[in-house]
Amino acid sequence: MRLDGPTICLVTDRRRLLGADAGFEAVRRGLADLARDAVRAGVDLIQVRESDLGTAHLFELVQEIVAIAHASATRVVVNDRLDVALACGADGVHLRADSPAPRTVRRIVPDGFLVGRSVHQWEEAREHAAAADYLIAGTMFPTSSKPSAVAWLGGDGLQAIVRAVRVPVLAIGGIGLDRVATVAAAGAAGIAAIGLFLPGGPPIGETVESVRRQFDSVTAAF
Repeated sequence: MRLDGPTICLVTDRRRLLGADAGFEAVRRGLADLARDAVRAGVDLIQVRESDLGTAHLFELVQEIVAIAHASATRVVVNDRLDVALACGADGVHLRADSPAPRTVRRIVPDGFLVGRSVHQWEEAREHAAAADYLIAGTMFPTSSKPSAVAWLGGDGLQAIVRAVRVPVLAIGGIGLDRVATVAAAGAAGIAAIGLFLPGGPPIGETVESVRRQFDSVTAAF
């Protein structure tokens, strides 16, 4: 993870990008174009979160995104599908709450392979942090992709997770540019987002610059 500033993670979601009925070729092209924009903008991490794709299609998609990020500073992790991540030469795997524990995965992956984990409360974060390279904590704020029954972390919940562990914690869920300062003030190491990087908003490069600038401003204030 970054040592000189916030870690910025783009999480893919083909349905939000292209609609639920898009065929695989449209998905492949659309996500590949998004990945190219992310690499050019200096996004640190691309999480391919398309684990419900068939294995052959997911393999093809991850291979292409890994090739796009090759020789750049952007690293690629695959959500849940450790087999695909290893087979495609991805930089790591991101584990869901129902995935195998990081300590189990760590035993079978090569040195330098990133292992991330989603967490929702500080107790869960403390349980898994020792074997993880980073954690993604959420859901931070209300978002259209989550049901209303979800308990939002907010700044206080995020701060509790950050204080409970010694690994970088990225915040996810409902994070727009107007909420980046709240995330930074809670001590997070960066953000992970879907909607922040979708077409219709500012270009990805401008978004990345704004996130870094806001983190820098908060850090300078402490």
